[in-house]
Amino acid sequence: MKTQKFKVLVIGAGAAGLDVAARMTKHVLAAEIAIIEPAEYHYYQPLWTLVGGGDATKEQSHRSMSSLMPAGVKWIKERASELMPDENAVMTESGSRLEYDYLVLVPGLKIDFEAIKGLKEALENDPRVSTNYDFNLCEKTFEGVKNIKKGVAIFTHPSTPIKCGGAPQKIMYLAEHYWQKNGSRNDIEVCGYFAPGTIFGVPAYADALDKIVEKRDIHMHYRMDLIEVRHETGEAIFQNLDNPDHQEIVKYDFMHVTPKMFPPDFVANSPLAHQEGPSKGWCNVDINTLQSVNYPNVFALGDVAALPTSKTGAAIRKQAVVAEKNLVSQMGGTKPSEQYDGYTSCPLVTGYGRLIMAEFGYDNKLMPSFPLDPTKERWSMYMIKKHGLPILYWNFMLKGKA
Repeated sequence: MKTQKFKVLVIGAGAAGLDVAARMTKHVLAAEIAIIEPAEYHYYQPLWTLVGGGDATKEQSHRSMSSLMPAGVKWIKERASELMPDENAVMTESGSRLEYDYLVLVPGLKIDFEAIKGLKEALENDPRVSTNYDFNLCEKTFEGVKNIKKGVAIFTHPSTPIKCGGAPQKIMYLAEHYWQKNGSRNDIEVCGYFAPGTIFGVPAYADALDKIVEKRDIHMHYRMDLIEVRHETGEAIFQNLDNPDHQEIVKYDFMHVTPKMFPPDFVANSPLAHQEGPSKGWCNVDINTLQSVNYPNVFALGDVAALPTSKTGAAIRKQAVVAEKNLVSQMGGTKPSEQYDGYTSCPLVTGYGRLIMAEFGYDNKLMPSFPLDPTKERWSMYMIKKHGLPILYWNFMLKGKA
């Protein structure tokens, strides 16, 4: 069995992993930092909403992982399979043992296309069914949007935690706007089937979005969880979460599905995860310091962490600063004191050239970055999402400079 030892071991080279690893090279020799990441490409996933709406190309959303790795950091092209925090070690699928002084756990989450019966087959075989949560499928979404001329268009939001909580409705607004512009809107019934009980978790933004769906005659159905897709007959089966014995069968002519998402198995099955309760399986950290509750030399952030805020790239940008400072404090023998306030941002695309920049923190506190009413749709914010945020991401955030 091959064993390697590092001062700082980072699991995952998504937004959080690359950001924190780049930051830590200021404090630790790069050669003492390793990143476990099997993927050859890194994706700027927020762009996939615009790809699904025909306002961007998927090629703009990815770069080679090798071009983004911090200089001098060891890249281990493997997949983590077991966490052993009592031994300060991680096992990989190939059987390698990686030991560490400090662990940064940032593997993201697992998108499970098989958790909804028939979804995988529908995505493969039915041109009417797609999702923006996959690099290879987001273009298919726009094909489906263009192809429907009449009937029922469904947009779903699952019962599990998801990354970018606003994404299931962003594509709904873009598609509805597209149908308005091409003259087919009057022949298409636009429906949202959402497992949550409200359109958005923050009341101030929910009020604004409620007005938008009412004005645009979008029919919202809450507490409805997609459990099966029958693509041969064009049927979606929803479970009523308030009455689990009741199922509703809805015929569709187009459907955008947000798949169910879960913590990676190797995290959920480890001592680092919550063992019970609503956060079961997600990494158990102090929500302010991002330090593991039970293992002080472990920090977790990003999608894998059990934090009561929305899982977004904007959240990671703020979390990375906190993780860096607190990890350095822990290394120096002082108690981590930097506090993450739950800041996150969901740039809620409400149509072409329209966007509500929803910024908030813990306890749904509004945290706008601009001296404007944050609940209003703005062209300027759409431009920031389409053009500004990708520059910030690629050129600054992934280099630990945002």
